[in-house]
Amino acid sequence: MNVFLTGYSWWDNTPRGSAQIARPVIHRTAGGVGTYEDPITLAVGHKKTGGRSVMDYRPGTRFYIEKLQKYAIVEDMCGDGPRPQDGPCHTGHRGHDWIDIYVGGRRMDEASVDACMRHITGIQSVVLNPRPGYPVTPGEIAATGCRTF
Repeated sequence: MNVFLTGYSWWDNTPRGSAQIARPVIHRTAGGVGTYEDPITLAVGHKKTGGRSVMDYRPGTRFYIEKLQKYAIVEDMCGDGPRPQDGPCHTGHRGHDWIDIYVGGRRMDEASVDACMRHITGIQSVVLNPRPGYPVTPGEIAATGCRTF
């Protein structure tokens, strides 16, 4: 399937300057190296219903992102404010679901991390609920300069 992929970092996470996540499954904070065993934290859109946030994909849902050669796992929410369902993370982009992968970047300058995130932003081919065994290039996305294949 194709999705609209963006990145979020230590610099622009909520709260800013943190790796805090909303729905931990494997990690206590955003992270991972992209292997099947240690997938990278992924944020997805959500809507508020009766004061509760309902995520577009259940926590623990895995994706394989072909262009990054990384596995990712839903552990966080994308979109803030009282009506996140009105924002792009939930409504999508040009008919595609929006997923937001954690790129890291804590030990890098913010401008470099922003450039990295711009590099990976776009329509990407992913596998939903992938099996183990796809090619993987492990490591933090920002530390590798947002390398794509």
